[in-house]
Formats: sequence, structure tokens, C-alpha cells
Amino acid sequence: MRVFWMAVLVLTTLLGGCDYFARRDLQPGVSTQADVRRYMGTPEIIWEEPDGSRVYEYVRAPLGHETWMVLIGPDGTYQRMENVLVPARLAKVSAGQSRDDVRRYLGKPTEIEYFERRNEEVWSWRHKGEVWESAMFHVYFGPDGRVLRTETMRDPRLDNAS
Repeated sequence: MRVFWMAVLVLTTLLGGCDYFARRDLQPGVSTQADVRRYMGTPEIIWEEPDGSRVYEYVRAPLGHETWMVLIGPDGTYQRMENVLVPARLAKVSAGQSRDDVRRYLGKPTEIEYFERRNEEVWSWRHKGEVWESAMFHVYFGPDGRVLRTETMRDPRLDNAS
């Protein structure tokens, strides 16, 4: 099993290399959205902003530890990119936010589950935690589609990796 996870790590590093080169080579205000797509590929979704800019969302699989939001200005040029699955950003998700707000803020969840007895839907994101090398961030939604609470825990896959 350890060999499997090492192979996944190597594959992820190779695939994630595109992000490394994009961060290194894309120039704010100079590089175009075509340059972004050449480095990063097709986005998961494109978010349209009121000012005419767009945000390209890139979810990195298979481990999914990163979700990159890439800002394209109204003029079609690259402005910046940010990994949104970081502890400081996760900490800003709070009770009362809507599903749409959380989806837009953190990107596509790694998993979605529904717990009928509690009448809760749970969205989970795998990320690089502060304490564990891989952690899960869970957002619990009530029947009204609003955040009830959040929780961060060790990635359960780590228990099976040894």
C-alpha cells in the first residue's frame, strides 16, 4: 500500500508541476487567458465578476490538496493566482454562509455526503493541514442550505497508508 501512495505522490508532483511553472512564468498584466489555459488546462468552472473580470477555478486531483483561483482581468490578462485551500482561508468559513458562498470561496468539494438522521449535508475538502500532511475540512449545512459548523481533522486515508 505504501508503494501505491508513493506512486500517487510522484504523479501528483508531476501534474502539480504545471502550477509551479504557471506561478513562475505567468506575468500579471502581460500574460493572457490563453497563456493561463496553456499552463493550467481547462478550468473546472469560470466565475464571472461584476467588473467584467473572471476567476478560473482549477481543482488539483487526484489528491485534491489544492484549488487554484486564477484572476483574469476585464482586459483578458492574467492578474494573479491563489491556492484557496489553506488554513487561514478555511478559518473564514462561518455559520450562516450559504452553499453558494462556500462553493465560490473554496471551490468544488472533494466529497459531498448527506446524513439523513441529522438532516445535514457535509461538504469536504482535502488540503495540506497545519498539523497533518493531509487533512480534511468539513462544512456542515442545515436544511436551509446555511453553514451550521465546520471541522478539520486528519485525512482518514493516512491511517490506511502504512
